[in-house]
Amino acid sequence: MFVRRIAVVGTGYVGLTTGACLASLGHRVVCADVDALKVARLRAGQVDILEPGLTELVAEGRAAGRLEFVEGARAAVADAEVVFLCLPTPMGAGGAADLSAVESVARDLRAVLPYGTVVVCKSTVPVGTSTRVAELLGREDVAVVSNPEFLREGSAVRDFLHPDRIVVGSDSPTAAERVAALFAKLGAPTVLMDAASAELVKYAANCFLAMKLSYVNAIAELCELVGADVSAVTDGMGHDRRIGQSFLKPGPGWGGSCLPKDTHAMVRIAESVGVDFGLVRSTIEANRRQQRRVVDKVRDAVGGVLAGARIGVLGLAFKAGTNDLRDSPALAVAELLALEGATLTAYDPEVRRPLPGMTVVEDAYLAVRDADAVVLLTEWPEFRTLDWGRAAALMSGSVVLDTRDHLDVDALRRAGLARHGLGRRQPAAAG
Repeated sequence: MFVRRIAVVGTGYVGLTTGACLASLGHRVVCADVDALKVARLRAGQVDILEPGLTELVAEGRAAGRLEFVEGARAAVADAEVVFLCLPTPMGAGGAADLSAVESVARDLRAVLPYGTVVVCKSTVPVGTSTRVAELLGREDVAVVSNPEFLREGSAVRDFLHPDRIVVGSDSPTAAERVAALFAKLGAPTVLMDAASAELVKYAANCFLAMKLSYVNAIAELCELVGADVSAVTDGMGHDRRIGQSFLKPGPGWGGSCLPKDTHAMVRIAESVGVDFGLVRSTIEANRRQQRRVVDKVRDAVGGVLAGARIGVLGLAFKAGTNDLRDSPALAVAELLALEGATLTAYDPEVRRPLPGMTVVEDAYLAVRDADAVVLLTEWPEFRTLDWGRAAALMSGSVVLDTRDHLDVDALRRAGLARHGLGRRQPAAAG
């Protein structure tokens, strides 16, 4: 494999993982960020992102001399052959992706990119962004390639180094092949296509996953009403190879840094060409409804009125294995509970900072103390192994709403607690 000189602009979740993993493949990588403090911390080996294996990869890359961190994009591209743009594209006005960071960097780098550089859009961007970046660069010698990321928080390093596929899109086949060659050592299936198709792949994949999650949440509600067990239903579904087992577990709604913004962006992309993508719009509304349904269950657990009720909240991150609160369904549910006047005491193993509408504590037992009900919103392993007898003695009420089907039903029953969940007929009161 040829060793390439690579610049990565942006050291967020995608950028830092991309840079560290490319360095581990033997390439020389310079990562750039506008945040001087972040750059200084990374130079010192301090990684603030909670991601298994990432800190170790950063340390290995720096020790081998293959990974550097600099302040500012211009400082990173001086001798780069390939430049990855790993920049935030948050939800903007009306749900469309905000491309201001991508466009700003493209303008900034126009005059300083070495001759023949390939610029790679790694960020999730709408169809046409590669063309827009090429226009902003205004360089006939510089090709622009789309290489969408498929990294899951909590397993991003593994996903990068053991991908299901690598998607590379460009209207220049030569440029696409140069980018694909960077990942040759991984031995993964590589799908080459035009830039517009590559840009749409990520949105299409994420919207499909969001629809699958909203679908199984609707199935769970139906199971409760007809007396079926959602875990049995999804097990029966998942053995069908056309469906598969993944993303078939009900929960308090989907969230995180990708699915919410990508579903909204897909709706806007469709609207821009006159397509009413009602299926995705319904998926977004179904997710909001699921959050409200969880609140309804908590309200029922405390006698029908949330005002003045004390609720213990277990889990705040959008999923276990990360400290990411972006569009966390746990926070959405907590906000709705607070709006109805509930007093919330919350605990998450990786979230220790103050948050509006609740008291964040340092211990799960503090979160459940005097609680009229407890709601589990993030599936951290430690919640399954809590001493539920001790928790029951601390609580005022006796109901635990397990929105992730995570807890040991027998352990809660032995503690005298009634476990309520999603997708099953609710139990009688504990006795």
